[in-house]
Amino acid sequence: MTEEEYIEERLNDQIIWYSKKSQTNQKWFQRLRFLEIIVAAIIPFLAGIGSVVPYYSIIIGLLSVIIAVSAGLPALYKYHENWIEYRTTAETLKHEKHLFQAKCSPYDNDNSFCKLVQRVEGLISKENTQWSRYAEKVKST
Repeated sequence: MTEEEYIEERLNDQIIWYSKKSQTNQKWFQRLRFLEIIVAAIIPFLAGIGSVVPYYSIIIGLLSVIIAVSAGLPALYKYHENWIEYRTTAETLKHEKHLFQAKCSPYDNDNSFCKLVQRVEGLISKENTQWSRYAEKVKST
């Protein structure tokens, strides 16, 4: 595999993948937090005008369930942690790519392509190892 092929087919592909996953996790985290805040703000309002609103106790109960679910899903799916981890990995991969293309240290020698591959694959492998550990932890609980 040539340098150009590796950068295009592997490195750029991984940068795009991690960036998209980061954005998806960020959107889910922010949407669920927004929902939680809005619904939590509505409950005291409804409690204050409860006698005017029919079935207000059922409505408040349903809104409380929505809060519990919108607070629990980010913890279950780790949207915030994944957002940060994926963004960090994407930015680190970009950083390595730019250093390599500019021939800056540690890529300022004859062995620069090999070093790039080792560092990039190390980052990707680290991310996969962390995911595997998390999956095993979830499986055992």
